[in-house]
Amino acid sequence: MQTNGLNSVPNALITDPMKYPFKIWLAAGCLLIATSLPAQESPRPGWAAASLASDGDTPATPGADYPADRLAGDPRAFDEAAFTARASEAGIPVRRFGQPAAVADGFYLIVGVFKEGKNLRRSVRKLKRKGLDAGSFVNPENNLNYVYASHYTRPDEALLGATSQLDGTYRGDLWILINGEVVAAPAVRGPAAGAGSATAMAGADAAGAAATASTSRLPGAPETHLQENIGQGATGQATPQGTNRTVLLQRADRYFDIMWYAEAARLYEQLLERDANAYSFEIIRKVADAHYFNTDMERAYHWYDILYDRYGDEMSAANLFKYAHALKGNGKYGRARRIMRLHDKVTGAGQPVEAGQNRLLRETVMDNILNREAAYGVRNLDVNSKYSEFGPMFYQDDQIVFASSVDSAFFHTRRYKWNNQPYLDLYVSRLNAEGDNLEHGVKFSKTLNTKYHEAGVAFSPDKQTVYFTRNNYGKRLRRDKQGVNHLKLYRSRKVGDEWTEAEELPFNGEDYSTGHPALSPDGQQLYFVSDMPGTIGGTDIFVVDVLGDGTFSEPRNLGPGINTPQKEMFPFITDRKLYFSSNGHVGLGGLDVFQVSFDEEIGFLEVENLGQPINSKKDDFSYIVDEATQKGFFASNRVGGKGDDDLYSFQRLMPEETNENAIAGVVTDRVTGDAIPEALVSLLDANNRKLKEIVTEADGSFVFQDLDSNTRYRILVEKAAYAEQQEEVATRDNERVEVEMPMRKLQERIVVEDGVRKLKTGPIYFNFDQHTIRSDAAEELDKLVAVMQEYPSMVIAIESHTDSRGSSVYNRYLSDRRAKSTRSYLIGQGIDPSRIQSATGYGEDRLLNGCDGSVRCTSQQHQLNRRSEFIIVEM
Repeated sequence: MQTNGLNSVPNALITDPMKYPFKIWLAAGCLLIATSLPAQESPRPGWAAASLASDGDTPATPGADYPADRLAGDPRAFDEAAFTARASEAGIPVRRFGQPAAVADGFYLIVGVFKEGKNLRRSVRKLKRKGLDAGSFVNPENNLNYVYASHYTRPDEALLGATSQLDGTYRGDLWILINGEVVAAPAVRGPAAGAGSATAMAGADAAGAAATASTSRLPGAPETHLQENIGQGATGQATPQGTNRTVLLQRADRYFDIMWYAEAARLYEQLLERDANAYSFEIIRKVADAHYFNTDMERAYHWYDILYDRYGDEMSAANLFKYAHALKGNGKYGRARRIMRLHDKVTGAGQPVEAGQNRLLRETVMDNILNREAAYGVRNLDVNSKYSEFGPMFYQDDQIVFASSVDSAFFHTRRYKWNNQPYLDLYVSRLNAEGDNLEHGVKFSKTLNTKYHEAGVAFSPDKQTVYFTRNNYGKRLRRDKQGVNHLKLYRSRKVGDEWTEAEELPFNGEDYSTGHPALSPDGQQLYFVSDMPGTIGGTDIFVVDVLGDGTFSEPRNLGPGINTPQKEMFPFITDRKLYFSSNGHVGLGGLDVFQVSFDEEIGFLEVENLGQPINSKKDDFSYIVDEATQKGFFASNRVGGKGDDDLYSFQRLMPEETNENAIAGVVTDRVTGDAIPEALVSLLDANNRKLKEIVTEADGSFVFQDLDSNTRYRILVEKAAYAEQQEEVATRDNERVEVEMPMRKLQERIVVEDGVRKLKTGPIYFNFDQHTIRSDAAEELDKLVAVMQEYPSMVIAIESHTDSRGSSVYNRYLSDRRAKSTRSYLIGQGIDPSRIQSATGYGEDRLLNGCDGSVRCTSQQHQLNRRSEFIIVEM
């Protein structure tokens, strides 16, 4: 599906059919597409780089001086010694000339030394044909010509370029020349540096956000800005082949940054088809994201699959989340589950308990959605075209207002570049006698429709006031400082048979979007979608009170029970329930429709997926329903439709009167997330009287059936070696409620420190300047062995650390020997070597305090840095 975008649109662009804020906001394909994605997604944590720290005293090297940078006053000063050491570890030589060469300061990747002549010029031309920014200069000491493949101003970029062989472009020997004064802060210092730093830097996932686009990359900028200095080396002569490839990539990046995703995807695929060397992490990620944001899940899945196959260890949590959604969008639910487990491990570095608790519950909910019997009959409407129709809303007794781009497609050539679709207008159509079809639509209002996007309407109970979404538009489009045109909510009143000029609502903003209005049945509350300050995820659902004088209260976020870190949109409220679409709650793929009942005392209850056939592998959204007849409408881009997004009607199939009220759940280990069988689960009433009890199955599941509707119960779980767990749960009306009961193990040696799961042991000591395991250390390690035997799937990483006293090189050597001695001991006690991912000594690289030699510290303060740690990588 190609989405229409109403949300944030840069520069001269108007957002597409409000599918995204309308659907736009959903970066997967509707009108309210979030105005700005994260400027950068965090790179995936390096699981393989854990090591065991030794606690032992490291001998001081006589006469050893502390490195100069430890005493330097400027923490951003370039540490050439550290840079050289890091490069040496990677096998890259580093040197300086006695006097600077007559070229710009910085770091040069030198690939050869020549006298003046044909070989010099041929070498430079060969490098430029590879698309490299190559050139040459003269060493003033010997008058020889030094040929370089690339030039950098930052040490971290130079090291990354050298270790990656210029992203695989250059396959020969090279070394780094430092020329002149270098003041940039090197990224190679600190815990993130080292052998894995190149991967981490390369894996940083810049999610194309319009907010980060520079002025020269916006649509209004001259095309020539993209071509300055492209493919030019030190001689200033451009190489056509390198220029063509670079210009193509620049154009694709430009379109991506301004959210012209259809164009960006086309150009990226052209580049990848022409150049096998273009298959970098960043380019593959961007072409996948471009298809994802345009809701072409088949192509998104194709490229995310390649990204995972080539760069799986570098994919961030956001990459994995989108990959899982693309898998679900193609019906690959089993693999989507596995990728979401991997996503949990990535995000679990900061929230391990939550990730473990939610995994089994999510999978149980998914199974229930897939196994649920179809409760609806659906019909594709005759009013649909090959373009987008969505956002239906009840108007008069027999009329539906909706958004469509069909008319502008016939009579105008202007198209929205997000998905190359025409712009949206509001239409109205009469229902047939059966109330399940719309045939011919006509423009709703010449006053309200403009040449840009209008969509997403809500009417007051008397149908004399309409709220709708439109681009931020006065006499012309308005943009924020980044050139982004946001969405705003507008209101118009009916005078006679005409609608008045629309006025914008006071809680709109110039730097965020608002849209997708929905009015409560009494007209006193207006729900809407926004990414305004206070938003939990990409877009959230908010509500304001509509006051008697036509003014509004301050917006209130519906909170984390409804809103997720992803996107919620298209709310619709009845006197019984709130309906909305989301890609953050457990669903079948893309946007799914959810419902949530309302309790006057405790507010919104549990969110429930409507299941098939309302939801599908694709985007399903803008759901409305008449609760009395259980008839309604929604939009979807599912397979079998007539166009981009189609309107569907539905009729709920009413089952025979049965009692479906039940509470079902899973009992899990709070730390590992594993199911706990044979736990005793009791059902208590509001007065703590025991009504029923049951023992969990082998998969930790339980269910209490035939319960009263809309009643509060208490679930009590008991299991030997665990602390008892209680949870209050309210039933709904003839529905099954799902709950997970996580239990904490008593006297648990597994702890969470700074968001990282570790095995806690007592101090592990080594004799002075030794790495052999002492008897007291063996006793502590035996406790660790016992825990690993209790959790046979546990994988650990061993880390050894020292304080800063003595030579840093020797400290690292000694701590590494101690880490490997520890590993050998564990293996000798029967632990499979594959369960110890790494055993590494970090010496003094990861100090816990400021005792790095630049300040005076006590023995006790140094002692804190001498430690052994056992990091849990997998459970």
